[in-house]
Amino acid sequence: MAIQQQLHTVDSVQHLARTPEFNRRRFYLIDGELFEMSPVQRVHSRLASRIDRIIGMHVEERDLGEVHVELGFYPADDRSTLLAPDVAFVSHARLSGQPEDGFLSTMPDLAIEIVSPSNSLRQIRRKAQIYLEYGASLVWIVRPAEKGVDVCRAADSSRLDIEFVARDGLLSGEDVLPGFELELTQLFPESAGS
Repeated sequence: MAIQQQLHTVDSVQHLARTPEFNRRRFYLIDGELFEMSPVQRVHSRLASRIDRIIGMHVEERDLGEVHVELGFYPADDRSTLLAPDVAFVSHARLSGQPEDGFLSTMPDLAIEIVSPSNSLRQIRRKAQIYLEYGASLVWIVRPAEKGVDVCRAADSSRLDIEFVARDGLLSGEDVLPGFELELTQLFPESAGS
């Protein structure tokens, strides 16, 4: 839900983060519209943690770049859009010239969003389109209710190419994470409490 009508930029979000009444709140921007992110629930947190750990081990073993959780990314030529994927992989090439602290003025190579009760699949797919439009190579939308993942690639400027991978399937890192494969049973084990 949008929280203010005025147009915002990456700079105004950074300013909010330094303001005591807003410094513990998280925001993202789409075309200057400011949205607040709700705290995540247990399933969402558990999935993000598993994905971060699994991809992180692969990336670290092969020295491919960095894996981040909820880091802000914005297009270098558009300071009115700022997204914070649940998990993201950023290659060394994209990290070159980026500041050690602060948001990154690039999109991640791989952005991973987890659908929560507080957002709709339509909202998440809008974010996927933005990631891909501004340079991400691949977006995974983790869908806990369906126990699967939408693999999103850019089809053309107006739509996504979406492939649903079910719980019994395998995710590939494709050219983005060479050699990476993830059996979705690792994310969605049989027991509900795992």
